[in-house]
Amino acid sequence: MTARILDFETVDLRFPTSRELDGSDAMNPAPDYSAAYLVLRTDHPRAPEGHGFTFTIGRGNELVVAAIAAVARRASGLPVEEITADLGGFARHLAADSQLRWLGPDKGVLHLATAAVVNAVWDLAAKAAGKPVWKLLADMPPEQLVDLVDWRYLRDELSPAAALDLLRAAEPGRAERERHLRESGYPAYTTSAGWLGYDDDKLRRLCREAVDAGWDSVKLKVGADLDDDRRRCRIAREVLGPRRRLMIDANQTLGVQDAIRWHRGLAEFDIHWFEEPTSPDDVLGHAAIQRAIAPTHVATGEHGHNAVMFKQFLQAEAIGICQLDACRLAGVNEAVAVLLLAAARGVPVCPHAGGVGLCELVQHLSIFDYVAVSGSLDDRVVEYVDHLHEHFVDPVRMRDGHYLPPENPGYSAEIHRDSLRRFSYPDGPEWS
Repeated sequence: MTARILDFETVDLRFPTSRELDGSDAMNPAPDYSAAYLVLRTDHPRAPEGHGFTFTIGRGNELVVAAIAAVARRASGLPVEEITADLGGFARHLAADSQLRWLGPDKGVLHLATAAVVNAVWDLAAKAAGKPVWKLLADMPPEQLVDLVDWRYLRDELSPAAALDLLRAAEPGRAERERHLRESGYPAYTTSAGWLGYDDDKLRRLCREAVDAGWDSVKLKVGADLDDDRRRCRIAREVLGPRRRLMIDANQTLGVQDAIRWHRGLAEFDIHWFEEPTSPDDVLGHAAIQRAIAPTHVATGEHGHNAVMFKQFLQAEAIGICQLDACRLAGVNEAVAVLLLAAARGVPVCPHAGGVGLCELVQHLSIFDYVAVSGSLDDRVVEYVDHLHEHFVDPVRMRDGHYLPPENPGYSAEIHRDSLRRFSYPDGPEWS
């Protein structure tokens, strides 16, 4: 009997992180980390459920949940084997709904919803194959990886043939790089010490704890007040010492000239990268900032809503660090496209993971990137925040500031049923 997607469930899931100001920054002073969550139910013996989600910070999460239901209806009834045999075709099938695309296209609430559905299907596919998503991707032949991507708007920057050559060139070292990651893990940096709402004593204590725990890269939120940021960066640098990396993140709050002025005011603290210095859509503004603050890298991408935006940032030489988001893009397929674009330009990918479940997802993408795409760990680190992992069935595993490769089949996206019940909004016990 052919296994099919039988039905689906959506959950408006919100965690009250605003109570302790976890996740606070200059643009978002009191976020409630939230997930618009999807469960696809099947009659497949190895993959009875596929779990996926996209990330928000509270109000408006219900809009994404409604959009997920609209997109997921296109998956209902489809044979699991046909989907998993053609994951590129499935993503193109979702995008082919012309009426839904009018609400996007390829951006906003609809694109976030598409990410949840695509990610849930990859969770299904990996469970059916008995592999974690990173391993499912890394074991694919280059031709299959190229077919995952929608190339319509990207060929002027990277052709499918050139992407195929890039992947084939990386094939010989796959096994050795996989062995290295299993032994040593993928390097990470922590943001948990640097939320903007923390007072100086808490910042100093958390930076000390980060040093004691072996972290060699720490990121601070900035952008509200330059004098305050100078004081906070001085505290961090004193604790971190001269050799550890210090990154800053303005979360889009500054204009182009203000961002350049901000960097000048903080340059004495040896800033490795300046993240989201201005509007996430301003390609030319980022290019101007990158020219002005070099050799400090401009890092951006967590609000890069599709692969076309990343294509333009790379073409304009506007970023030194590419920060894709596993849920802002339309799931794994579009993330693969961005990984290929960045590798072709030699720009390191350091994914955004400041949100519920994002660490669980992006570890798969970065590990795949190293094993099968870029083949490099140079200047590459994955964000880590020490929040909410206890709610996941297969949470991230860290050792000495490194992500250890996931071992369980799937996309590490499944949240405990009790957490779904407790934190569902507005009727869960944590809210009602």
